[in-house]
Formats: sequence, structure tokens, C-alpha cells
Amino acid sequence: MKIKPLFDRVVLLPKENQEETKGGIILPTAAQEKSQFATVVAVGQGGELDGKKIEIQVKVGDSVLYAKYSGTEITVEDKKYVVVRQADILAIVE
Repeated sequence: MKIKPLFDRVVLLPKENQEETKGGIILPTAAQEKSQFATVVAVGQGGELDGKKIEIQVKVGDSVLYAKYSGTEITVEDKKYVVVRQADILAIVE
């Protein structure tokens, strides 16, 4: 199955949480923070807001930082994705 987002939405594949601290302590899943780093896997074609065209600033393959509690989490073929609006992407990580 392929996901194709509409308008200014972007599909992200969150990076795995770190299960061990730098000191070697293994963290249980409940204690791990939700990752805010992801890879862009699909982008919409853009849209309009108040009569102005919204252009997509990210492309497939970009590593990004997104807002912590944004988007909709979905599971497709045993992979977890997050669908966010482009405005919820805070930065491109290089």
C-alpha cells in the first residue's frame, strides 16, 4: 500500500527511540521520549490558504524535526508513520 498525502500534508517515518542512555542504562519503552526526528516518505502537492499558494518546502528523503504532539499516527504494513501538516515541521536536519 502506498500513502499519498493531500494538499500541504507530509508523511513522516519517525526515527527509532534510543533504548539505552550514554551511560549504558537500558530504558523501558514507557520511559522513552517520543522521537521528534523523522524521514519524509511522501509529500502532498501543496494547497491554498487565504488565496495564497502554499508550496511544499520539504522533499522525500529529507530528515526533519517536527512538533512533539502533532500529526496523526498510522500503521501501514507493520510500519508506524505520522501524517502532519507542513506547518508542523520545525526544521530540516542536515
